[in-house]
Amino acid sequence: MTENYTALYEQHKKAGASFTDFGGWQMPLKYESELAEHHAVRKSAGLFDLSHMGEVWVTGPDAAAFLDFALVGKLSAIAVGKAKYSLICNADGGIIDDLITYRRPSPEEGVDQYLVVPNAGNAKVVAAALLERAAGFDVVVDDASAETSLIAVQGPNAEAILLTLVPAEQHAVVTELKYYAAVEVSINGQDLLLARTGYTGEDGFEIYIPNLDAAGLWEALLEVGEGHGLIPAGLAARDSLRLEAGMPLYGNELSRYVNAYAAGLGPVVSLAKESDFIGKEALAAIKAAGVGSTIGQKLVGLKGAGRRAARAHYSVLKDGSLIGEVTSGQPSPTLGYPIALAYVDVEHSEPGTIVDVDLRGKSERFEVVPLPFYKRQK
Repeated sequence: MTENYTALYEQHKKAGASFTDFGGWQMPLKYESELAEHHAVRKSAGLFDLSHMGEVWVTGPDAAAFLDFALVGKLSAIAVGKAKYSLICNADGGIIDDLITYRRPSPEEGVDQYLVVPNAGNAKVVAAALLERAAGFDVVVDDASAETSLIAVQGPNAEAILLTLVPAEQHAVVTELKYYAAVEVSINGQDLLLARTGYTGEDGFEIYIPNLDAAGLWEALLEVGEGHGLIPAGLAARDSLRLEAGMPLYGNELSRYVNAYAAGLGPVVSLAKESDFIGKEALAAIKAAGVGSTIGQKLVGLKGAGRRAARAHYSVLKDGSLIGEVTSGQPSPTLGYPIALAYVDVEHSEPGTIVDVDLRGKSERFEVVPLPFYKRQK
């Protein structure tokens, strides 16, 4: 697999990061302690390099209609400055990727503009799929992933940290920014796109910045964040945080062999929108059949009764019979007990159901519980 390096690779090396391959990128797994990084995000703040994610700009008179056709959601309904979580699917309803789309101000009259953000390992695939689906639409699809870095500040102190680098006259722009919204704001003396989004279950921001300027912003954030408990955090903490928040990860909970209804993402699919979209016929049939609600399998949360954690691909059993498989699992640093996500047969998916997970030959009791496992106090 090709090794890609983000514009912040040297900063991570200098900070003593342990690296891992993720989607073809060399990414920091942790710096000193993934547990310390996890707790920092829950209690103060963590700084993440997300530059392996993709950034695809869709611009043109038909941009809204095109995205309504290319994705399963109604992207034309997004207000300027807002964002929407959606899926790009195959004709059979399988998930190519889950992604966030931001509607940006029109660059000129009669022209709409969106920023589509796919996952790291899928960035090129999604960009290619969008280009292919753009045939017949008056749009330009521009993959800016290679030139763009993405830095996230996540945690209860994220806003306070960010405000130290934003001019006083723009403080209200930041403090009034709603979840799943984005705005252009001056950060560390540079006009940048700031989004109030994240993948941790905490309040936080994601900042889009040209590669050449990423290191300067990273260092500035670490400097001003020191008094607020900010520390750099790697993929290990990001994974434990998103699992506690019940957020699916592509390659674990989501794939081309999984449909939105089984994954609990039925509300993301807009079968009611006027336009056709790729996967509509298949998804309508899946919903009508009851897949994920009355038949087949469904994604659920599992809470361990003991101390041993379930891991991905471990078998889920009921009365000795195989009923499903774990997709993600580990001890929860915040909650103090093992948690997992798993696909199980629908008849065993109700909260309160007791199941067993085969932990390498030894059965361990787990309870089906509602998601998310953790929800921050607002």
